[in-house]
Amino acid sequence: MTWLITGGAGYIGAHVARAMAAEGESVVVLDDLSAGVPGRLPRSIPVVQGSAQDEDLLKRVFAEHAVTGVVHLAARKQVGESVSQPTRYYRENVGGLATLLEAVAGAGIKRFLFSSSAAVYGNPDVDLITEDTPCAPMSPYGETKLTGEWLVRAAGRAHGIGTVCLRYFNVAGAAGPELADTGIFNIVPMVFDRLTRGEAPRIFGDDYPTPDGTCVRDYIHVADLAEAHLAAARRLADGATGDLTVNIGRGEGVSVRELVTLIGEVTGDTTPAAVEPPRPGDAPRAVASAALAERELGWSARRGVREMVESAWRGWQLHHPEPNHG
Repeated sequence: MTWLITGGAGYIGAHVARAMAAEGESVVVLDDLSAGVPGRLPRSIPVVQGSAQDEDLLKRVFAEHAVTGVVHLAARKQVGESVSQPTRYYRENVGGLATLLEAVAGAGIKRFLFSSSAAVYGNPDVDLITEDTPCAPMSPYGETKLTGEWLVRAAGRAHGIGTVCLRYFNVAGAAGPELADTGIFNIVPMVFDRLTRGEAPRIFGDDYPTPDGTCVRDYIHVADLAEAHLAAARRLADGATGDLTVNIGRGEGVSVRELVTLIGEVTGDTTPAAVEPPRPGDAPRAVASAALAERELGWSARRGVREMVESAWRGWQLHHPEPNHG
């Protein structure tokens, strides 16, 4: 079978495409290249430039490449941006998904894997977040992911499509320096950026009800995340029906202060962090229960936080060759 990966030239998408292709899956990528970089992919993977919201293009790609399954990663994903541009997020993340699912159903494709997010949970007061933890997203981004899950499941039931929704926790690291996250939106590259410019890393709030007062998060290596997609795709390829929704995390919490300290060790720049006021909506603790993914997909994370930071740092140095610390 052949998998279409939307957003497959992006940071996460390229890892997924490469992991699936390396294990013998036939893959084609559709990406509008607004954030994707074709050079992240081997030449053996076809890349079609265009939008997953272009129904005519989708029909053509499905037919030309004999697509039998879809991995949908293309989406806008910045929480702050979603607050200031909610209609854009709903139009692209939900409206675009509806267009894609209509095309999938029309083409008779029976396997669909959806990239969701732990943002669907909001701020639950629990030690470990399970898939049964009530969802109460706190941003338009999180709302579009939860709405997307509803839409995927409904379309699956209506058209006999087997579906899997993967709720990512905090993604970091790189399988190789050339695949590193080039954006400065997540905490690891944000700290790298501050240190590179000779500025102190920032910690937003240090009086949360956690062991060291800073927020606790579950970090997942992007290579482990890619392997989770491969496991989910193979479940669908083996004929799994119905819908499955699983957390993708390590099940272990790391505080922001612990992470910043580790980044200092890896980079050799131990500039003390500056503590700033907490950001609205930040949960004190958000750590996954990863038991269901292990049970249903036979998958569990294999890489630790140090490996995430070290691999991300190698990628940062490749993409930001200006003089830096460490």
